[in-house]
Amino acid sequence: MGERIETPRYINIAVDVAIRIYKGELVTGNRLSGRSILAGEYNVSPETIRKSMKILEDKKVVEVNKGSGIVVKSPEKAYEFLESFREKEEITILRNKIKDLFQKRKNIDKRIEEVNKKILDYSYRFKDTALVEPIEIEICEDATIVGKTIGESKFWYNTGGTIVCVKRKEKMLVSPGPHLRFSKGDKILVVGDDGLSDRIKFYLYSEAK
Repeated sequence: MGERIETPRYINIAVDVAIRIYKGELVTGNRLSGRSILAGEYNVSPETIRKSMKILEDKKVVEVNKGSGIVVKSPEKAYEFLESFREKEEITILRNKIKDLFQKRKNIDKRIEEVNKKILDYSYRFKDTALVEPIEIEICEDATIVGKTIGESKFWYNTGGTIVCVKRKEKMLVSPGPHLRFSKGDKILVVGDDGLSDRIKFYLYSEAK
């Protein structure tokens, strides 16, 4: 779960006062209680009330005068302020959802990497018994996946094979993630069931013909 960001108290007070103005509980032209009284009503400091009223004054919901205090100005502007606040709240909720999804995807990618490492480890450990022997496929220039990432190619979906390692020149990229981009000359080590080699070759080159 994403970290919940609490709305500052002075904003909540501004929203509450705007709702009361919009509903007609606080009538246009009437003077609100002084900052000290409002502070007592909301159980906050006068400075918090000042910040709340400054927001509403900027939105033309109320008018703050030193002599006459805080005067209700416009229920229409109160409605506009509330709509704007609601939209911002929805944006914040969506952003938090995106953060949650990114974190979940990160956790899934990490888990996939851990499983792939285990597969690779077992592959080499049992290579002589042919229980989980990886096959090696070279990516030629006309392969359909050249330039695509593992995720974009939907390699497992199209072939049923799990890539446990990519050999790239002198490097061994063990348990590559979904963002690794295939290049000409790459050699991929893949594990899967019977017929895997034929399925991979068909997928890599059938569309290129």
